[in-house]
Amino acid sequence: MTRRKKTRSLADKVTIRTGRRKDFKKWRHDNPDEVVSSRRYTQKKRQQRKLQAAKRLERQQSAPTIDIHPEPKDTGDTPRKDND
Repeated sequence: MTRRKKTRSLADKVTIRTGRRKDFKKWRHDNPDEVVSSRRYTQKKRQQRKLQAAKRLERQQSAPTIDIHPEPKDTGDTPRKDND
């Protein structure tokens, strides 16, 4: 007897009517409240988002500030044209 290969596919885990992917898609569309991510997956994603937000905040705080519209400095180096 051969061992069944482990799969990550949800289509194989769901046994409704024929168990085909098309049927699972239809069932998932019809029953959105029954389709829930695993606790491990949601915890992992929540932790990743926290880490990403912390890194982003650190980058923003350590970045130098840039003057987007700096005040023009009138040093008198550039000659102006006067129309008389």
